[in-house]
Amino acid sequence: MARAFVLQPVYVRDPSGLRSERGALDEAVGLAAAISIEVVEAEIIRLAQRRPATLFGTGKVDEIKARLEAAGDIGLVIVNGTLTPVQHRNLEKAWNAKVLDRTALILEIFGERAQTREGVLQVALAHLTYQRSRLVRSWTHLERQRGGAGFLGGPGERQIEADRRVLAGKIDRLKAQLEEVRRTRTLQRAKRSKAPQPVVALVGYTNAGKSTLFNRLTGAEVMSADLLFATLDPTMRKVDLPSGTRVILSDTVGFISDLPTTLVAAFRATLEEVLEADVILHVRDVAHEETDAQRADVLSVLGELGVHDEDGRRVIEVWNKADLLPSADRDVLSSTARTRADDARGTLEDPIPVLASALTGEGLDTLFAEIERLLTAEHRTRSVALPPGEGAALSWLHERTDVVSAETTDDGGVVVTVRLGAKESGQFQERFGYAFATAEEAHRGRKRA
Repeated sequence: MARAFVLQPVYVRDPSGLRSERGALDEAVGLAAAISIEVVEAEIIRLAQRRPATLFGTGKVDEIKARLEAAGDIGLVIVNGTLTPVQHRNLEKAWNAKVLDRTALILEIFGERAQTREGVLQVALAHLTYQRSRLVRSWTHLERQRGGAGFLGGPGERQIEADRRVLAGKIDRLKAQLEEVRRTRTLQRAKRSKAPQPVVALVGYTNAGKSTLFNRLTGAEVMSADLLFATLDPTMRKVDLPSGTRVILSDTVGFISDLPTTLVAAFRATLEEVLEADVILHVRDVAHEETDAQRADVLSVLGELGVHDEDGRRVIEVWNKADLLPSADRDVLSSTARTRADDARGTLEDPIPVLASALTGEGLDTLFAEIERLLTAEHRTRSVALPPGEGAALSWLHERTDVVSAETTDDGGVVVTVRLGAKESGQFQERFGYAFATAEEAHRGRKRA
């Protein structure tokens, strides 16, 4: 197990925002724990200015060097911020230790967790894009590099000019492979758009409990643990709501503050599943002291992906981990959620709140009810006149809509009255060629026939 120092730079001239200094440091320690790095020391370092050469002042660099030498077996320093290639190189020289900034650490976690071919490709592209900008640090002239795409193993093996050509070629090949993945996903989404089941996508900050909720709702066994980025690859399952309505539930990678732009770009194909969702479940850890800051980070990433309120997509905010709250706080939040749910517009900025616990199952009945209410809010009661022999069309309506009545006509046909949405209406007409109308119009049409 690697042993490390974790440093949290804080710039005294910058506004603190929603996130506390201690919260940011604790998150960095959690990121290190996610790949089994033992954190020996964790420290907040306040900076009056960013030093171009080393970020930290000379005195602080020398102090950390002395502490590393005294410890003896610390070969890694994690800086929870962004380092330039020059700062990276100079700090590694000064401390004689491997240095990871926030982006490199997150990439290291993603590289360890990716399981599917798509996930591996996305992580590899993000790694190479990151490395290309800092060959000065990662691939020292004529030194040797360990296998793999990570940063913990050592510097590079070739001259920098040759490395640039090698990296460019690898990046082009990965982009081509990912473009093929994107085309496949586009075809899959097109097929799902023609399928009757609506899509419900889970999004949220990493470790908010999305995978635990996904498992609870679907009976699946997606990896869930008290770790940042416990799961990485997207998963989809069919779920039957209590009324019998079937939906497709999609679990996505967790978001995090200052998510590296290389990762946002690489994982755009995966996260685009959210763009196709009929309902978004934004899972929040309401027991976390920085839950508001985490919410803001998730909304920021969704905005980057092109998810906006004007799209008409409905949003439920799942206030998860209620079981970790003191009883008094839980009662207050429960009352608040019920009050707000009555008037909420169901948008990103004004979502429908549901207090729940994915671990214990508390509040999930309410969650199911809200999902169903949103999916059926625009359903209308319509009728269609079917001639004799249209058993397949009648069966389709029984399977995919809420059939109110079915009246047999004198000629052996049937007038079916159902509750359904525009999506199902369009699918039915495209497949069978019959249009919906009011009950009176359907009966008149049957008589004329």
